[in-house]
Amino acid sequence: MARKRFNPEQIVAILREAERGADRQALFRKHGLCEQTFYRWKRMYGGMGVSDVQRIKALEEENRKLKQLAGEQALVIETLKEQHNQRGWL
Repeated sequence: MARKRFNPEQIVAILREAERGADRQALFRKHGLCEQTFYRWKRMYGGMGVSDVQRIKALEEENRKLKQLAGEQALVIETLKEQHNQRGWL
């Protein structure tokens, strides 16, 4: 089954709809969610507004990019060390 992506506005709207007392099973069917996804979203984004969720997503993306950059730099450093050791430099 294809994975459906929800944007932050949709996630907050679904959580708010559930808070207003909508039948959970009908809500899951309506939006094509499984229970696990809903409760994971509730744990992560419960009580937040759309702007808060967008800010968190942006910070997570920036963090991912920085970790990737740090990993690449560590790889370059390790390669340079190996080259220096092969040439007999210390």
